Amino acid sequence: MDLSRDIDDEEIRQIIRREIIHSARDRPLPIFERVQLEREIFNSLRKLDALQELLEMPGVTEIMINGPDKIFIEEAGRLKRSTISFSSEEKLYDVIQQIVAENNRVVNESCPIVDTKLMDGSRVNVILPPVSVDGATVTIRRFPDERITMEKLLAYGSLNGEIADFLEKLVRTGYNIFVCGGTGSGKTTFLNALTDFVPRDERVITIEDSAELQIRGVENLVRLETRNATLEGKLEIRIRDLVRAALRMRPDRIVVGECRGAEALEVLTAANTGHDGTLSTGHANSCRDMVSRLETMVLMASDVDLPVSAIRKQIASGIDIFIHLGRIKTGERKLLEIAEVMGMEDNEVKLSTLYAYEESGDTGGWIRKNELEHTKKLLQKG
Repeated sequence: MDLSRDIDDEEIRQIIRREIIHSARDRPLPIFERVQLEREIFNSLRKLDALQELLEMPGVTEIMINGPDKIFIEEAGRLKRSTISFSSEEKLYDVIQQIVAENNRVVNESCPIVDTKLMDGSRVNVILPPVSVDGATVTIRRFPDERITMEKLLAYGSLNGEIADFLEKLVRTGYNIFVCGGTGSGKTTFLNALTDFVPRDERVITIEDSAELQIRGVENLVRLETRNATLEGKLEIRIRDLVRAALRMRPDRIVVGECRGAEALEVLTAANTGHDGTLSTGHANSCRDMVSRLETMVLMASDVDLPVSAIRKQIASGIDIFIHLGRIKTGERKLLEIAEVMGMEDNEVKLSTLYAYEESGDTGGWIRKNELEHTKKLLQKG
């Protein structure tokens, strides 16, 4: 190939095809082997090598690379080992550098951990040695080719129509909602679906580590993304910084992709300073556990020294609704609980379960536990 000029993909395919046919004169290859060989060579030259084939597989939601020849995938909620592998560890490293370079990120021995994304929006986490003892580790969370809407979640059985209508009223009337669940429970997907209910005339600001939310129909939309520190440890922009900046941008609604640490304080501050309709997510095993997690995350903010009682009051006054997501025994993702924050009682944040998913044998369903008591916002906005 003449590398002194730009060569388009089709020309490269033609060269590969011609060379395969020329090389196979003495031993003709079946047509399917030719097609497979052409795809592998092209992916090695222009795409992401062995990873490209996995990314093109429909139904694969997670890709876990534990070295060049140990690749696992999640399909239909179940893990299995893939027969696909990289030709060498060097090739895997080349692909990693190609991925992080597309988003102007850096990963090496000095900075061995990085979060980034692929061009299609898939979330990528890379960990290199010496932190990853047995070699480079890459974890990719894939999102569906088509955006998951509330209608699709209903079709999948993740919730029922009554709950969907209830959530629409909560979002439209400006309730502060916090979505929680374990890893892979569908928090980001659910948050994305909730944003479909945001009134189209509002100014919405999204804040994320890697921009994944796909909010549709809102013209006055501002998307903010964090930035890693340079090699000198400078110029880092954290979620905390972005939430503070967002408060000066006249937002009608702030959406924080995920709270993992001290930024929880800023999210609670936003929810407590008249920014109704704040939405966010976090890791927890239940709505009650999420309250404790928020307390812990606020305490991680080294520049503040708040007593736990004050933090709990901030949670009780700032968050209106907790939504807990999870997987059931079949591997399906379900909305498991909706809880309303009822204020403080005996110096604890009091929760009232509104809906809960209960399994019964091989089936299950949602049970309404209590009625929404804090109806002030619904009454104000009709």
